[in-house]
Amino acid sequence: MAIAAGKIGVIVADVQGDFTTWKKGALAVNGTDKAFVQKVQKATETLSREGYRIFATQDWHPGDHISFYTNHPGGKAFEVIKIEGRTQVLWPPHCVQGTKNAGILVDNNLFLAVVQKGRDTRYDSYSGFMDDGEQKTEMDQILKRNGIQKIVVYGIATDYCVKATALDAADAGYKVLVIEGLCKGVAPETSAKALKEMKEKGIMILKELDLQKIKTF
Repeated sequence: MAIAAGKIGVIVADVQGDFTTWKKGALAVNGTDKAFVQKVQKATETLSREGYRIFATQDWHPGDHISFYTNHPGGKAFEVIKIEGRTQVLWPPHCVQGTKNAGILVDNNLFLAVVQKGRDTRYDSYSGFMDDGEQKTEMDQILKRNGIQKIVVYGIATDYCVKATALDAADAGYKVLVIEGLCKGVAPETSAKALKEMKEKGIMILKELDLQKIKTF
């Protein structure tokens, strides 16, 4: 088991206060109440006990970040605009560096590493691997350094950071599995579309935590 577990890494995506209804977050995703966070915590503890290496992503924005509608005169929350040819959703300010609700709600002692993203004022960053300007994070290097070949992804949100992280992981050559029951999405339609897109990319979707399937995928 130790040998198999050593090749599989787990990425817990953006389980932060600002994305949860539990903490009355600025960008709370439906269904992210205390029970959901506790479910993620319990699953992460289980995977850690089984010997899997656990990593996390953390949205970590400067206050003048390009994705905040408040930094665009006349901009409105959830408006979609174009910036230098890129599509940009204007979000309420969230996960601002150093603020309480930018903190990760899962026990940080479980993580071998936390990869922060969205630190560059100029670019949004849904993926744990790179931002919209294609600037890479240290995620791929960390995974390779730990001998990771397969990745389990879950967290918030299905249709944004989970999807982007899973797709970029697949593009980077990792075999990827997403646990749908440990994710919550911004909207049902975009979440369904995201799951379909991931499946088409060859990513395995599990409804709930299944240790046997994870061990053998």
